[in-house]
Amino acid sequence: MSAGRQQIGFTLVEVVVALSVLSLIMLATISALRTFANTQQSLDRMMGRVDEVRTVSSLLRDLVDSAALGADGGEGLTLGGGARDAAYFAGSDSVLMFKANILFGENFGGEYVLRFSRDDDALVMRWQASNGDSRTIDWSQAPSRVLVKRVDLFEVAYRPAPQADWVPDWQNGGVPVALRLRLRAAERFWPELIMAVPR
Repeated sequence: MSAGRQQIGFTLVEVVVALSVLSLIMLATISALRTFANTQQSLDRMMGRVDEVRTVSSLLRDLVDSAALGADGGEGLTLGGGARDAAYFAGSDSVLMFKANILFGENFGGEYVLRFSRDDDALVMRWQASNGDSRTIDWSQAPSRVLVKRVDLFEVAYRPAPQADWVPDWQNGGVPVALRLRLRAAERFWPELIMAVPR
């Protein structure tokens, strides 16, 4: 009678093999999900950097484009005013300053002197309403906004003429034909930004 009965159930070897296969499948699934999460975080960080580069580059281009030459034949940036309103354009290899006509909100804006520099490992924009001699502005009291954090390098160069070499200082008045900005943030270089100054 016992020889004629069939065995019902799994052997110990079959159970061990099934658990091993199931463990391998679970390990592969968890590894794939972890890799997917890491990839998503990397993509989010990269997209954040790309958005930051695009936003700051667009802001700088728009502000430089808003500074226009007046009728003085290139002796300074103006915004259509007379000699009293002649704009101020100056800088060094780490500071950029110029006058621009900007709009803050829908009904508030005007002529401002802007200053871009690296302060406390950040690219900071400061602004002050234009009211006479721009060289006497107390920038420590000016409103400011951090544009980029964790900045390792902010370098400005000025081109005095179309075929001339880049120079690190602009203190002699007049208007350069172009600006070159180099920026490294979070130990990564941004694309070099070269902007033509309106003439």
